[in-house]
Amino acid sequence: MKLEKIDHVVITVKDLKKTIDFYTNILGMKLEKFSSSLDNNQIRYAVSFGSQKINIHEEKKPIKPNALNPSSGSMDICFISKNKINDWVHHLVKKGINIEIGPEKKTGALGPILSIYIRDPDFNLIEISNQL
Repeated sequence: MKLEKIDHVVITVKDLKKTIDFYTNILGMKLEKFSSSLDNNQIRYAVSFGSQKINIHEEKKPIKPNALNPSSGSMDICFISKNKINDWVHHLVKKGINIEIGPEKKTGALGPILSIYIRDPDFNLIEISNQL
């Protein structure tokens, strides 16, 4: 048996509107709105880019099935970008986003990367990187 790839991850958030604004207007992801008969056609939200998707669950409105202890601010994720890290720094600073760490060299899944670290509205750690 062998796994092929990650289809999606779920992020638990306190404020849906702030989260959607951050991931779409700051990070440039696309908003998706969907429902499923498995959850009584409850409207759900996700953000996506390329073939990657992050489903968004509100902390006070859990969607089943869910993690045993879903909580906001517990995600640490790395995004790879073709845009230069210095361009990201300028973009983020212009948008009022604090660069917490970086740029600095790290090791990614496919080798060396150059990374910066920021926080989303729930204080999840967001790493934006270039493959070196």
